[in-house]
Amino acid sequence: MDQEIEIMVADERHLGYVTTILETIEAAAKVRGTGIAKRDPEYVKQKIREGKAIIALCGDDFAGFSYIETWEDKKYVTTSGLIVPEKYRGRGLARRIKHHTFSLARYRWPEAKIFSLTSGAAVMKLNTQMGYLPVTFADLTEDDTFWKGCQGCVNYDVLQRTGRRYCICTGMLFDPHEPMSVEMAEKELAKDPNIKLFNN
Repeated sequence: MDQEIEIMVADERHLGYVTTILETIEAAAKVRGTGIAKRDPEYVKQKIREGKAIIALCGDDFAGFSYIETWEDKKYVTTSGLIVPEKYRGRGLARRIKHHTFSLARYRWPEAKIFSLTSGAAVMKLNTQMGYLPVTFADLTEDDTFWKGCQGCVNYDVLQRTGRRYCICTGMLFDPHEPMSVEMAEKELAKDPNIKLFNN
């Protein structure tokens, strides 16, 4: 019988997993042959210390991760860096981690628009089920710091050549003031009984 995988808000206890997290993200990018912006270890540690990250563990074994960042004085939020090691894929774990990061973002910044840049079909499908809509890059944050984060991606030259209008990734946006999007998100999150963790 498989050991249970626990998903939680990451904290100081989990800083030792940062190297593994970043190696897993980089390996996944190479396998897919698509761009994933490289993350600095100190940046990821900061997200953990700020309570802006979700980690999944199977005992002490790393099973998944994602983190949150805010932009433009918390008008926009991103859930980023979603990764599950290959041996834990196919169990719906990425969906559960996404549920947790999304719920944590909604709990902490209920008025913020949540957006995602992705080149992965599975993430696009999940985003759609959670009420995200595909949008142009003009609908996303104008914060230069966010876009500088794309510099570590192999496709950064495309973003530059197009004047930051589009790239290989698809922009997707959840607007908390769109009733249909909120309804879709609530319906999706209702599938995960552990989400009540953020409603206390």
